[in-house]
Amino acid sequence: MSASGATDALTDVTASSATGMLAHVSGPGTAGVLAHGVGARSDLPIPLFYAYAGAFAALVVSFLALGLLWADSRFRGDRAGRLIAVRLPPRPARILALLAAAYTIGWLAIGPAEGNAGPYLVYVLFWVGLVPASLLFGPVWRSLNPFRLLPDRPRRPYPGRLGYWPAAAGLLAFTWMELVAPDPATPPTLLIFLSLYAAAQLAGTLVHGHAWLERADPFEVYSTLIGHLSPLGRRADGRRVLRNPFDGLDAIEPAPGLVATVCVLLGGTGYDGFSSAPAWVDALQSGPLGRTGLGTLGLLAAMAGVAALYTACIGMAGLIGGTRGLAARFAHSLLPIAVGYLVAHYFSLLAIEGRYTIALALGLDVKADQNAVAPAVIATVQVLAIVIGHVAGVVAAHDRSVRLLPPARAVAGQIPLFVLMICYTVGGLTLLLAA
Repeated sequence: MSASGATDALTDVTASSATGMLAHVSGPGTAGVLAHGVGARSDLPIPLFYAYAGAFAALVVSFLALGLLWADSRFRGDRAGRLIAVRLPPRPARILALLAAAYTIGWLAIGPAEGNAGPYLVYVLFWVGLVPASLLFGPVWRSLNPFRLLPDRPRRPYPGRLGYWPAAAGLLAFTWMELVAPDPATPPTLLIFLSLYAAAQLAGTLVHGHAWLERADPFEVYSTLIGHLSPLGRRADGRRVLRNPFDGLDAIEPAPGLVATVCVLLGGTGYDGFSSAPAWVDALQSGPLGRTGLGTLGLLAAMAGVAALYTACIGMAGLIGGTRGLAARFAHSLLPIAVGYLVAHYFSLLAIEGRYTIALALGLDVKADQNAVAPAVIATVQVLAIVIGHVAGVVAAHDRSVRLLPPARAVAGQIPLFVLMICYTVGGLTLLLAA
């Protein structure tokens, strides 16, 4: 699941012409996990022109309709929702998750060099599977997180100034391992990362209690942010509700590091798509900094570019609207875009390799069927995911604008954010269909 050219040990990378997203990676010391990235799309049934036209039409129509018909804020955050009578004890689920983690570590530690299920379990079933699971059922990793089996006895409060910064750093580290690090699919690499991750969460939980996991555990934050788009959620009093996903999105509270966390997700998927471009692959192979050095710079540049564009547009919106301090307050509008990119990048990976991962983990002799999902289905899901994500971002930004900006400037103040959505849409579709 790493980017193409993630390790010099790779000897065989064969892209799937049907999807342009998957490739088997094998070679000395490589655990057979998948490499994915946007490849040539000449065989997919959606021409780039029509994808652009449809996306622009959806964004323009939604922006105009919202400006004309949506004058007052309608979302109520964690106060909204219809109560549902669901009470599931979390402790058994966390014990099962702990056993599953031990099983995965066992594969990584003592499993065979060829056909090792450990990397698949980490990259495909866990990392990719958290996206649809969280979209459907809410913040599932909060309910499954084995570290929440530790007693919640903080020695001192979690510093508010830290916010989401530890989670952003953890997600950056995982993304770097996935897309840049040498031999990202080998058991030693994954064991080192998991050991450092476990040590950080154990130490943080013992000092700050479960408040550390809520803001600093990268995977819990990842799942929780995506889970805000689920129809299943909680009110401020903790009761479970069935709600409008936009209310869940509106419930995200501004905090230090929130913008950085979302930009890590956006920049990581952006770099993932760009990293398979032939020119970049050639640069990685022949550049003076080496594959890892140049890849690291490229990944950081992608994330910095996403953050800089957002900061510039939100700053302009603040100038037009006469309001300061908007960056964290509008960060929630980037989340649907990030989720759209994640779905677009990972849909075919999970659909094709998810079954193979389970079979491999159970010791069954089953091969992945690269033709299990038709190219038309993959292309349609990917384009719709990006377009719907951006339209949802426009809706979330509009509702927040009419709440925070003066009425006379609310629509005008959204124009820089609308330009931001267009830029992200063009970039996402270009990487998806034309790279």
